[in-house]
Amino acid sequence: MKNNRLGTSGLIVSEIGLGCMSLGTEEAPAIRLIHEALDQGVNLLDTADLYDAGRNEEIVGKALEGRRREDIILATKVGNRRIPGQEGWVWDPSPDYIKSAVKESLRRLRTDYIDLYQLHGGTIDDPIDETIGAFEDLKREGWIREYGISSIRPNVIREFVKRSNIVSVMTQYSPLDRRPEEEVLDLLEQSGISAIARGPVAQGILSGKGESKAEKGYLGYDRDELLRILDQLKQLDADVDLTHLGIRYALAPAAVACTIPGASSAGQLAHNLEAGKREPLSPQVIQRIQAITRANKYELHR
Repeated sequence: MKNNRLGTSGLIVSEIGLGCMSLGTEEAPAIRLIHEALDQGVNLLDTADLYDAGRNEEIVGKALEGRRREDIILATKVGNRRIPGQEGWVWDPSPDYIKSAVKESLRRLRTDYIDLYQLHGGTIDDPIDETIGAFEDLKREGWIREYGISSIRPNVIREFVKRSNIVSVMTQYSPLDRRPEEEVLDLLEQSGISAIARGPVAQGILSGKGESKAEKGYLGYDRDELLRILDQLKQLDADVDLTHLGIRYALAPAAVACTIPGASSAGQLAHNLEAGKREPLSPQVIQRIQAITRANKYELHR
């Protein structure tokens, strides 16, 4: 497994990590899947306090017992606050909440530090400097090693790039969601900040189940468009695998340090990790993919 540096930090991450959101709530199979990923060279585990109301962090924490903590890059997220007795959550990027939530994440994860603590969203109306100050305090106090944001909002990303010391931006990116190409990826590369690409297989559309997954459409593509695109992508090469194509495409830009496809079974995990053994896509193949797909753009959050 190839490893890359996250921004200019000391965090070295496997180019394919594990998005833990899809692990489910059954402890034993989820732990087995995490162990298999680690044994195959994955070192980045990405979770969030929001996933399954904290249960996901608990499972990840239990899976890490007995493992060399220094070999693992543990990433989690904060900002979506659950209020006891209420359904759903509220957005809370306040320093007080961030500093209290990190302690709860540490408890669930059974660790005394988080490698990458990420703001799980964000809006342009947030108290951004205060939020940044909270992350800087946590880093100075040793609770976290580095911090970043998870966002698809260009206006928010620009502000954090300009005003903070983030080392990463997690954002959705695949051949079917090329929005980061126009104004995010170049900005991050020029700023020495890494992208972490989530959703490289576009909710399973770039997989063996693509036809059924395409039924509801995706980001402005309707079902028929998606089926035409899948057919054209399959014609790129006799040996093309759509999952591997999605993962390798997401890893192609210089700004992208890693991608985090999810997995809910050992077979799915193994198939994702096979993409790490594939050669990077050539510029010619990337151009052909871009000719087949749409250069979609961010319409909101200008």
